[in-house]
Amino acid sequence: MLLGRTSTAERVADILRDRIAEGYFPPGTRLSEEAIGGALGVSRNTLREAFRLLTHERLLVHELNRGVFVRVLDAEDVADIHRTRRLVECAVVRGLGQPPYALDALAAAVAEGDTAARAEDWKGVSTANIHFHRELVALAGSARTDELMRGVLAELRLAFHVVDDPRTLHEPYLARNREILDALRAGERTAAERLLARYLDDSLTRLSAAYARAVDTPRDPSD
Repeated sequence: MLLGRTSTAERVADILRDRIAEGYFPPGTRLSEEAIGGALGVSRNTLREAFRLLTHERLLVHELNRGVFVRVLDAEDVADIHRTRRLVECAVVRGLGQPPYALDALAAAVAEGDTAARAEDWKGVSTANIHFHRELVALAGSARTDELMRGVLAELRLAFHVVDDPRTLHEPYLARNREILDALRAGERTAAERLLARYLDDSLTRLSAAYARAVDTPRDPSD
């Protein structure tokens, strides 16, 4: 019975992690046990175990007498996420071995971003970008690396919510994703890693600047 509950809790955690990564639960959102448990058809104990797992992953926080909330990141969180991404993603590209590579899923993420941009759906562009990096890491063929990066990329999505101009943040990376894809298609692994490293450094700079603006901007007392 315990093993069955734990397994169910892990599946519930997977669903909630994906919803956070897709942007359905913004930072600061209180997660209702009644609503989520009812929607998923799971017990309160199972749901609380799922919350505990995601709290351990730094996606949720428990506030005494208030409940469970989606975590609000700070600037150091953003820097640490990018350090982790640079270590893992660049290592994946560096270790790909000899071409050709299985790039269909990566190409689909690039196409997804282009489609969202044409519709001026910048949240969709952001989601496609998350998918691009998830599929890039998946090229390693490592379940452990995939699991690690699912949590990291879900945290990254939390960081995107502070951006007041998502188009300015996300649009430049459409072309850069395609550049990385084209380099891998050409079998130019070293060039792809170089593009990716510069990409991630620029992403940190731009996102950190957005965080600084958010902190410095006075909030309306009615918010």
